[in-house]
Amino acid sequence: MDLTLLYGTDKPPHRGEVLRAGDAAVTLEAGRLRHLRVGGVEAIRGLSFLVRDRDWGTVAPAITELAMAGGRVSYAARYDMGGGSLVARIALSLTPDSLTAEVVATAHGTVETNRAGFTVLHPIQGVAGAPVRVGHSDGSTEKTRFPALIAPWQPFTDIASLTHQAGGLRIDCRFEGDVFEMEDQRQWGDASFKTYNRPLALPWPYAIRDGATLRQAVRISWTPAAADAAPPIRAEVTGARFPQTALVLTAADARRAAARPEALRRIGPQRLLCHLDIAAGHGLSELRGFAALQAALPDLAYDLELIAACPPDGDLAAEFAGYAADLAASGFRPASIMTCPSVDRQSTPPGSDWPPCPPLESVHAAARAAFPGTTLGGGMASFFPELNRKRPPADAWDFVTHGLCPIVHAADDLSVVETLEAVPHILASARAIIGGRDYRLGPSTLAMRQNPYGSRTIPNPGRDRVCMADDDPRQDGAFAAAWTLGLAASIAPAGVTVWTPAALYGPRGLVRADGALRPVAAVVQALAAQAGQPLRGATLADGRAELAFDGVTLTARLTPDGPEPFGWQSRPPSPKS
Repeated sequence: MDLTLLYGTDKPPHRGEVLRAGDAAVTLEAGRLRHLRVGGVEAIRGLSFLVRDRDWGTVAPAITELAMAGGRVSYAARYDMGGGSLVARIALSLTPDSLTAEVVATAHGTVETNRAGFTVLHPIQGVAGAPVRVGHSDGSTEKTRFPALIAPWQPFTDIASLTHQAGGLRIDCRFEGDVFEMEDQRQWGDASFKTYNRPLALPWPYAIRDGATLRQAVRISWTPAAADAAPPIRAEVTGARFPQTALVLTAADARRAAARPEALRRIGPQRLLCHLDIAAGHGLSELRGFAALQAALPDLAYDLELIAACPPDGDLAAEFAGYAADLAASGFRPASIMTCPSVDRQSTPPGSDWPPCPPLESVHAAARAAFPGTTLGGGMASFFPELNRKRPPADAWDFVTHGLCPIVHAADDLSVVETLEAVPHILASARAIIGGRDYRLGPSTLAMRQNPYGSRTIPNPGRDRVCMADDDPRQDGAFAAAWTLGLAASIAPAGVTVWTPAALYGPRGLVRADGALRPVAAVVQALAAQAGQPLRGATLADGRAELAFDGVTLTARLTPDGPEPFGWQSRPPSPKS
């Protein structure tokens, strides 16, 4: 197995070790527990002690003193952050009917962190929309349900315990040592509900002073119970057709492509998403770059992604009139214009003040007046959580869009593949927000082009698997090709009209610096050829993705196992019986 061909890096993925006790099994991987299953039923998706830095990056621990005996594990983990370190001693214990995790962590020097503590991940399949009993710190209990559609804010707060059912099990989780609450992680693409400590309404980052110690515990138990699962969440429309394919590019990319258009002709997208960021000083010169490409390749549709200034006390009419004047002077003629105020690219977490911004209704009115007769879009240039928390005005825009990035909270291979489980939940929730309007899925790439949750994307000079990195080595490997086909299978039934699975150039692009095409380019080329074709089937299960059309069936393996790890193929459809 050539790791570089698979992953774009020679760094191997972490391999876990399975702990067993009776019918219970859980995988220990790099200090965290994954996929607690009892008799084959997934009870808990994950349990780990996590430390996040001030940009919400996950700090990788240095693990020492690992000891394992039967179902018991202990180890020390050191988290280095700036001038300080947090040193944790963690003990895990699995029995046939329980799982316990305990930690004692001490600061050496002052540590600045956004979060330090246990995180429990609950699966989403059969759990979203299902009953749950929430115990609070005052001893009261609340009978409610996990949200079916994605909750924009925490569905449950002040959590001391959670009791719900999975398959034929009743799962009881108890939390000690801090105040816990829950996020609906599906909105970031994670296939989980996450229970974590320290409420987001409290200030962050916060300091753990030298010598300070924190103690926490999570105690999970299970007993047999009658099944009471919710039906699966689906995002499907009747008569779905595969969306048009777009690639995102900057003005510099456009000039490069105008000089050498062969790669674009070969890949064959229907559209190009042209990024214009006023806050970065973009303007007439960049628009002329897009115009040059449009003159070279006039048969493509060009969509303008306009990141507008929109100061809170500014003159929106004058601002958008200026954009229209530059557009006219440049000679660039976009088929559509998507407008997003610059401040809306950043997340506004619970407890934070919304940044000053004109009402979206006013932004829409100014855009409509400046660009009469043009197809106009709104939504977010970032991701679904930002759209979910600041929803577009009803019936304002002709289309609504947001992006997707699978490495917000975890960047290991399995977690990235598991994000595909959450995509139908995102699409169903977005459709509930935007109604029947045109729905376009914006840039959806392994690496993150802009970090809504911190001051920067995370550097990745070692080309490893890093959360919120702007450069992911797997874009160069077979992994990206398989994941992209899996994403296509996830979105195909949902009636999305345009999807943007890659940039043209750069670390999220299809074309390398030397002009060669990355392996993922062949998948995008094959999918672009199916634009507008009726969908005959789309499945994503058991480590395999499949898309069926009248003339071709595309399949991909989404695991490193078997004879063709992360392989994909295009073949004629199976004969009808």
